[in-house]
Order: sequence, then C-alpha cells, then structure tokens
Amino acid sequence: MIREANAADLPALLDLYLDLHETRLPDAERADAAWRKILSDPDHHVLVCDLKGEIVSSCVCAVLPNLTRNARPYALIENVVTRKDHRGKGHATACLDRAREIAADAGCYKIMLLTGAKDAATLDFYRHTGFDDGEKTAFIRRLD
Repeated sequence: MIREANAADLPALLDLYLDLHETRLPDAERADAAWRKILSDPDHHVLVCDLKGEIVSSCVCAVLPNLTRNARPYALIENVVTRKDHRGKGHATACLDRAREIAADAGCYKIMLLTGAKDAATLDFYRHTGFDDGEKTAFIRRLD
C-alpha cells in the first residue's frame, strides 16, 4: 500500500535511508526538526510503500511553485529507495506512480528526478517508469 508518511514513520524511514546512501543515522534532534518541517509543508510528500506495517520503499515528491509555463508548478522527486531484500517487486514503481498522480493533481507541467546511480539496471528502471534522461542536463554543486 502506498501512503503518505506520518509522524510515527520517522524511525523506519531513517532506517530505510541506510539502504539508499546514508552510512549512519542523523542526530535525533536535527532529524526531528527536519521531520516536523517536512510534515508541516503540504507540498512536500514523503511516500512510503507499507507492507503489513513495514516500510519497504519510499520516495519524496516536492511540488514547487513556478512563474514560467503559465505559472504551472513542477515536481521534484528525490530519495527513491527500496530495501535490498524487496527490490524488483514493483514497490518503487508504485511510489513513483503515486508521485506522478500528486504532480498531475497539482497541475505540474513536469516531474524532475535526479539520481546519483550509474548502474545500468537503476537507470533502466527510471527509463521504464517514464523518465527521460536525454532531455536535460543536471548539474549539482555541493555546499558541504
């Protein structure tokens, strides 16, 4: 079942992010403050795939206001992750499908997704779910 994360999901999400790229859990006070801010923003959607009480996959979909494209918003997807032992079962696809619905319902004209993955299987997965890697070029500038 795909649903929006709730306040009680923070520990499970942080644990899931260890399967993404994190190597350790963040400081509890800092994580709690960020989580409260995320939950208070109606345009910030943390989607989870909940299998009988276990969060096995997730993605974040943020809807951003915009002044171009007739002032239509756009969506940004980040932190797509599935537990290693649950990959290949359609859970992340279901999360991305729900993110697409949220973006469409908000009137977004596009959804952008960035990935740090370089392996062919992950890139093929994103292509298979409808994302085009040939349309734009992404640049990232780290601030830490």
